[in-house]
Amino acid sequence: GYELYRQLGIYQRNLTTFDEVPVYENNREYADGENHCINCHNYRMGSTESMLFHVRSNHGGTIIVQDGKAHKIQLKDSTIITSGVYPSWHPTENLVAFSTNRTGQAFHLYYPEKLEVMDARSDLLLYDVTKNEVSHIIRTLDDLETFPCWAPDGRTLYYCTTNIKPLLLPGLPDSTVTQQLLLKFDSIRYNLMSIPFEPKTRSFGKPKLEVNAAIENKSISVPRVSPDGRYVLYTKGDYGQFHIWHKSSDLWVKDLQTEECYPLTEANSPDVDSFHSWSSNSRWFVFSSRRMDQNYTRLFIAYFDKEGKAHKAFVIPQEDPEWNILLLKSYNVPELSRDAVSISMQDLHHCIYETEGENATYKPNPTAIVNLDGTTGASPKKPVDGTSGASPKKPE
Repeated sequence: GYELYRQLGIYQRNLTTFDEVPVYENNREYADGENHCINCHNYRMGSTESMLFHVRSNHGGTIIVQDGKAHKIQLKDSTIITSGVYPSWHPTENLVAFSTNRTGQAFHLYYPEKLEVMDARSDLLLYDVTKNEVSHIIRTLDDLETFPCWAPDGRTLYYCTTNIKPLLLPGLPDSTVTQQLLLKFDSIRYNLMSIPFEPKTRSFGKPKLEVNAAIENKSISVPRVSPDGRYVLYTKGDYGQFHIWHKSSDLWVKDLQTEECYPLTEANSPDVDSFHSWSSNSRWFVFSSRRMDQNYTRLFIAYFDKEGKAHKAFVIPQEDPEWNILLLKSYNVPELSRDAVSISMQDLHHCIYETEGENATYKPNPTAIVNLDGTTGASPKKPVDGTSGASPKKPE
């Protein structure tokens, strides 16, 4: 079933060979009392020297690895919706931006898509790894913020957001938000935003609308800025933010110099094209796709030239040509890195199973955006200007 999990693993593959080894696996042999989910692994600027991933359910917490050592933290506070979810390491400071999401899923009876994963609430957090302190970046009731992503210079944070107030009936209790949103799941549409950041003072500025997808009846997820700072690559679909289940999802880029937005036509397919990661030289990217059999996610690589054009994608080669046909498991969350993870699976196992995790201290950020009522640009009625990306300008 989709709501249960048994065997999950984080693996690293040497792309110059067929060598693949596990970084961590949750269950070689299933034990109900030990079962846990692992997800959302992330590295700083393509290097595994600083990495993290989450553990859910039993032995839960966020695993931080630095200097070859792992420790577990708990990002919990009465003001935080849940623990951290989608992460992004700051490129120069020992900081991590997280979303915190109240996420649920539902199965469709008649809709062509199999299921829907959606948020009822979500905010953005800033975690100081050195001080073990957490604060809000954005905390709102009517806007859902998710998928934070730092620019390479560390002075801008990109994220996705949607305003759900127009979808909710007035006067109903908060406990009904999930049920109300489920009835209008295909009307939830996220835009791409950015917010300036001053690393020295840890202060944030005013949010800016980068791409107004909602005005096109489209929705954006998973922004990633190229290491050279020129492009932001994102996934765009008809609605929602869990695009790995949406056949409408394709890869798009925004040229941050010219403000043009356009699809990566040569790399896209009629089926799901979703989560992605840049190479360190900004000339390649890896992404997940269901183009092979429409059911299981496989990993593809495409070249991205200096003119901003993507080229035909190819599946990551396997030593056994039948591997991708016979494997009854999905790949997801591909991350390209320059080096291999050095910490052993035994050390990670000890950290996960034998430690409770240190609680982070909540410290309010005076520049945090708190309780704005639909004023962050999540669902503007009109584009900010002629370069909002509402209509692609550069065909491929």
